[in-house]
Amino acid sequence: MTETGVVVRPAGAGDLDGVVACSAALFAEDAGTRDPALNVNWPREYGEATFANAVGDPDRLVLVADDGGRVIGHLTGSLSGPTPMRPVMVATLGSVYVQPHYRGRKIGARLVEEFRSWARGHGAQYAGVTAYASNEAAARFFERNGFAMHSVVRETVLT
Repeated sequence: MTETGVVVRPAGAGDLDGVVACSAALFAEDAGTRDPALNVNWPREYGEATFANAVGDPDRLVLVADDGGRVIGHLTGSLSGPTPMRPVMVATLGSVYVQPHYRGRKIGARLVEEFRSWARGHGAQYAGVTAYASNEAAARFFERNGFAMHSVVRETVLT
């Protein structure tokens, strides 16, 4: 337990509905307002199978923030490499979400620290995350948690 009563732990099969709900909320709140090319229904259509596969995969991570048996946040991560082009192991933070009512209590920071610990424990030398440029709150969150801007991706709509 912690001072907030919220426990950060690896997800299990019984957490999948909560992880899907958090992922759907993240898509609606973030990508759904910023990326017209994204399928905002992805979590409901594909999330359960994707997260279930990740729970059993040693190269992937699914964490939950649990408040008395209720999933109120999640984080996903994965490992890749080394490759001939980038000869190091890299951990990628895929998504992180905490329900609005629980924000400001350092739960997101605890999720990220568990991700970093997992990544180091699996031999990763670098960690990265992608966030929408227009999501200033996410940019501040990731900067507070040790992620610096490394590259920029630019897109255009083809008509």
